[in-house]
Amino acid sequence: MKNIFLTGASSGIGFAVAKSLSARGDEVWGTSRDAARIPQLSRLHAVRLDLLDPNSIEQAFQSSLSEAAYFDVVINNAGSGHFDAAEHLPDDEIEKQFQILVFGHLQLMRLALAAMRARGKGLIINVTSLASRLPVPFMAAYNAAKAAMAAYTMSIQLELPDSNVRIVDLQPADISTAFNDAVPKKTDSDPLYEERVAKTWVAVDRNLKKAPPPELVAKHVLRLIDSPNPPPRITVGDAFQSKVAPFIFRLLPQRVRIWGLKMYYRI
Repeated sequence: MKNIFLTGASSGIGFAVAKSLSARGDEVWGTSRDAARIPQLSRLHAVRLDLLDPNSIEQAFQSSLSEAAYFDVVINNAGSGHFDAAEHLPDDEIEKQFQILVFGHLQLMRLALAAMRARGKGLIINVTSLASRLPVPFMAAYNAAKAAMAAYTMSIQLELPDSNVRIVDLQPADISTAFNDAVPKKTDSDPLYEERVAKTWVAVDRNLKKAPPPELVAKHVLRLIDSPNPPPRITVGDAFQSKVAPFIFRLLPQRVRIWGLKMYYRI
């Protein structure tokens, strides 16, 4: 039995992970901005945490840690998105995306490292995204934030002294969740972008509906937790997105990469 702290446990990937962990006997402290939204499951402890508020992050983690005594695993999973032309993204929306997807999770990672180092062991899983390497059109702030989190994770992997505290960058490709339903979409876009925005949204929504279920990610999370030597990075999704596309993409010049992504999203 392990003690696990998990952000974004009320739906999607987070809930699938919480459900799988609690079902096998692990104790999960799962967070949401509204703790009432977290489904009631045995061994799932609902915790209110707002990633936009550093005080909320500190309080939620420390109070959960006091209750649990220690955490074997901390999973930075909670997400947010915004869909519009990068040229017109307001500064406050970009700041919000980075606070939720980068700064909030970096704060949690520092808190987790301090607690785990004291015990001499632990695992941190940062759920970034394949979009950090293969960006989704009209989700520039999301792409950039996920890329920043992935780069920061690799930097800490480089810097950490040899120990039994491990950090993994888990990069999901498209996963069939209700994520798109919660993504704000600009409806009065610049006419220059209007048609391209509409086409991209159709492609993004279609890809998400055809994607594997979040239980696939949960399955990989359990493997990471049980592994004595987890890999520093894994990509989860269908075979083309998670294996073929990243391999081909890294071999291509930037001009061809941009062309290929435009073709993929039909813009």
